[in-house]
Amino acid sequence: MRVLMLTSGLLLLTGCAGLPDPDPSQAWIDLGNQQDTALQALKVDDRTSTDRRYFEVQPGSHELTVRYQFAVEPGNIGPDAEPLWRDCRLNVKFKDFNAGQRYQLQAGSIGFRPWAKLYDQQRKVVGQGTPAGCQQT
Repeated sequence: MRVLMLTSGLLLLTGCAGLPDPDPSQAWIDLGNQQDTALQALKVDDRTSTDRRYFEVQPGSHELTVRYQFAVEPGNIGPDAEPLWRDCRLNVKFKDFNAGQRYQLQAGSIGFRPWAKLYDQQRKVVGQGTPAGCQQT
């Protein structure tokens, strides 16, 4: 029992670990999470992301792949429906990531359709996501 409590406590602490300091020679992409949704970093180009909470990339052109989970509200399904959870992948391409710059990737949905937008430090949209497949969860 003590081992279970200790293991649970350690897992809880690692889940609360803070983000590392950004490398000034890289571009940093924050993921904007909203209530009742989940947005996770999956891949940079064809490489699996080492941390699902953010992206850190070399300057230049990259394709980011994210996982976005969200609920489709009953009003978008039918009168007696329950919320329907969707698990989607989106790809965001941007050809001009700059070293030392911070970007923000936000996702949302309109009904069943997910969307993603990449913003620069001035809150200008610099990239849009394209859906890469969804499934019901």
